[in-house]
Amino acid sequence: MNNNINGQVDGQNVVEYSTLDGSVKELIEAAIKVRNNAYCPYSNFPVGAALRTTTGEIVTGCNVENGTFGPSVCAERTAVCTAISAGHREFTAVAVAAYQETEFTAPCGTCRQTLAEFSAKDIPIYLVKPAPVRVMITSLFKLLPHAFSPTFLNNK
Repeated sequence: MNNNINGQVDGQNVVEYSTLDGSVKELIEAAIKVRNNAYCPYSNFPVGAALRTTTGEIVTGCNVENGTFGPSVCAERTAVCTAISAGHREFTAVAVAAYQETEFTAPCGTCRQTLAEFSAKDIPIYLVKPAPVRVMITSLFKLLPHAFSPTFLNNK
C-alpha cells in the first residue's frame, strides 16, 4: 500500500475530503476530535479512531500509552473495546486520524486482526490527517487479506 499523501488524487484510493458523503465526514470528524484525548507522553504520536456500528452509532477511541510500552493500547483497539462494552459486535466503517508529514497512518497489524474479529465482511477504512484535505480510502481486507477468522476454530 502506498500511503504517500503527496500522491495524486485518483478518485478511488485518495480523494478530496470535500467530495465525501456526509456520513463519512461525520465518522472522520469523530476520529479527529477524539485524537485530542490521546495519552501519548512517550511517543507524542496521538491517534484517534472512530467505528460506525451496524446500528449507525459512532464509537471512538484514542491511543493510551504506558511507560513500560507493552500495555499501551492503540486507538483502534480502544474504540473496539468501547464498542464491545456497549454491546456492539459488528462494524461497517473505520476512520483513523493521525499525523505523519508525508504519509497516512494505517492500523497496525494487531489492530487489523482485532477489527477482523468483528468484521465478517470487508469494511472501508478512511485514513486522514487532523486537518483533512485528502483522505486515503482502503479496506480491512486490503490491509489484512488473509486474516485469521474465528470460523477457523473448531468449537466442539
